[in-house]
This record gives sequence, C-alpha cells and structure tokens, in this order.
Amino acid sequence: MGSIGVGIVGAGFVADIHARVYAELAGQDIRLAAVTSRTKAKATRLAERYAIERVADDLEEMLQLPGIDVIDLCVPNQLHSRYGIQAMKAGKHIICEKPLTGYFGAGEEATGATPKGQMLTAALQSANEMVAVAEANHVKLMYAENWLYSPALQKAKRLIKASGGAIFELRGEESHHGSHSTAAKQWRTSGGGSLIRLGSHPIGAILHLKACEGIWRDGKPILPKTVLGDVANLAPLGTRTNDGKSWVVQDWVDVESWSQIIITFDDGSKGTVSANDICLGGLKDTLDIYMSNARLHCNFSRSNTLEAYAPEASVFESEYLVEKTETKAGWSSPSINEDWFLGYHDELRDFIEAIRHDRLPLSDGNLGRSVVQVIYSAYLSAEQRRVVELDEVLESV
Repeated sequence: MGSIGVGIVGAGFVADIHARVYAELAGQDIRLAAVTSRTKAKATRLAERYAIERVADDLEEMLQLPGIDVIDLCVPNQLHSRYGIQAMKAGKHIICEKPLTGYFGAGEEATGATPKGQMLTAALQSANEMVAVAEANHVKLMYAENWLYSPALQKAKRLIKASGGAIFELRGEESHHGSHSTAAKQWRTSGGGSLIRLGSHPIGAILHLKACEGIWRDGKPILPKTVLGDVANLAPLGTRTNDGKSWVVQDWVDVESWSQIIITFDDGSKGTVSANDICLGGLKDTLDIYMSNARLHCNFSRSNTLEAYAPEASVFESEYLVEKTETKAGWSSPSINEDWFLGYHDELRDFIEAIRHDRLPLSDGNLGRSVVQVIYSAYLSAEQRRVVELDEVLESV
C-alpha cells in the first residue's frame, strides 16, 4: 500500500494538534491530502501551516477527492455520527475524536432537560449504528482516546501485566478551568458537560485496563456492571466572592461543570472518575491504580523534567508553557513535548498502521461505544439518584 491520504475535517484546537503530529510523522508515508472547515479561512491557515495539499469546501467535496483513505473528524461532538456515517458509507476509514457520539436533542428547546433515559437510549443507538456501518462497509472506526497511547499509561500496562496482581480500584481525573470551544457550553452541541467532554478520557482508560487485566488472567475481559453518578454546575459559586472575580468559565448553558461517578466491574472492583471545569492551575490529568501487590500513579499533564520561574507573566509571553494555565508568572512546569506526552504521536501512528496492515487499532469504535454507555448511564443515575445496572440499559436498546 502506498502513502495513506488523510483528510481533516475541522480546523480548530484539536485539528491543529492532529495536523502537527501528522506533519511530524510524514516520513512514514502519510499525506495530508485535504482539510475542510465551516470557516474556510481557518482551513486555509491550517493548510498553509502544515502543507496540507488542498482545502475542500465541505466534507462532500472531500469525499470525492482521489487519494484520501481516512477522514479525521475534529469537529464538535454533535457532528461525529453524521459525518462519520457519511464518510464510512463512502468507503473511508474514520478517526473520531472523543466522545464517539452522544445525545444532542431531537428538536426540543431545552436539550439538557430531556429525560436521561431517553438520552441514553438514543446515544447507544447512535453508537451502535456507527459501529454497524463500519462493519458493513469494511472500514475501520478508530476512536481517538489519546490516554491509551500516552507513555505513562503504556508503561503502567506493562507493569500491571508483569505484577500479575489484581486491580482493586482505578481512580481517574481530568479537570480544567473551562473549554476552548463555545460548543462545549450547551448540550445540543456537546452532548453533556464535564463528564462527557473530560470524563471520557479516564473512563476509556479504566475500561481498557480492566479489560486487559481479565484477558491476561482468564482470557476474557472484565466488564463494567453498574454505574453510580452525580453531576452539578458549581461554577456560579465563584461569582459570590468579595472581589467579584471568577477565574473559571461561567457561561455554561445547560451542562454540568462538575461530575463524579463510580463504576463497579463484574469482579467487584471499582473505577472512580472525577471530571470538572472548576480546576485552576492548568489541566489535572491523573490515573491512580491500586493493586493487590503494587500501586501506580500516572500524571498525563505534569512533568518536572523542566521547571521555570518568572517574576511576571510577560517574561515568557511569546512562549507556550502548558495547556490552560491561567498565568505564566511564578513557578511552572513547561511541557517538553506535550503532543508526545499525551499520546497523540503513538495514537495517530497506530491508526495509520492499522489501515496499512489491515489490523485492529488499540482504540476502536467498540471502546467508544462502551464509554458512551457508561457516561449516559451516569447521567441517568444522577437524575434518578440510584445505581444503574448496565444490563438494564442494554435491554432497552
């Protein structure tokens, strides 16, 4: 097989990361063949920055171009299913950013107020359709969960396997002080708040590691059995301080800025996930693994290989330090190579090699579907104040 032609849909924050990594992997027979975006000027700038061959007017035009093997969806969540199915029916492999899909409304005015059981059923049906369309058209649906590919988690997997121990609990968190995107502020474009946008990362990693543990020990994955969740919008509390300032994002429309869930697996072990948009000081991306014979801590967003101090923010004004830090003053831990540290290089390399060698990727549509099931079960749990059995969920779809 010759070079793999990539078409990027979207030209925002994530598209820039993907395009930058593809450009760095270009020696491995990868072609940045085309880009399209709702805002053509942004697509043109991305094409110029990373030598992308062509700017297409829309996805339909991109699908007609010769030499495009895979469509990389870096678009708002509500477009994942529609664009993904359209491209897969055209015979293209798909790289889909997280979450795989979700519930984005059916014409109702207040999407976030829709009963969560209705959301859960619709979101799972959407995920099932995406997986089925990929199978029917003999293309790969690759779920872009970068945590699985981070060097820290990959080493942790090897240590878990080497130890032969049992995992008691996996405790994950991804927290920010807000979002880059206006689409994140409302349910009809995001499919939920901090739980789906941020919690999908630790949920995906936890489901993956428990599945691996079961396969290594007994030849079959350990699967999630129940979910207990709670969500709230705590950001407005920040406006009540005496100084009148709020350092966290405030303009959430109908989504949560705080979430906690507990997953119970069929071996009795636990996965606990925290995800919020009320976290100052840059990202918090961590996974703690408590085992019968070991304890592991993964820190995906912090590294002390370089530490820097500036008496005021202007000292480092022109240089990137780390995502979502509020100030460049004081001590900081500038990321050495954030894309590599967060797993993007190995993620996109795996996807390209899966296409080239016709094999399964490490992270696929089935994992994405499982993450959707857990997230919307947690929303249902929070609404009804009860534990949700995942078998009960499947019976309703």
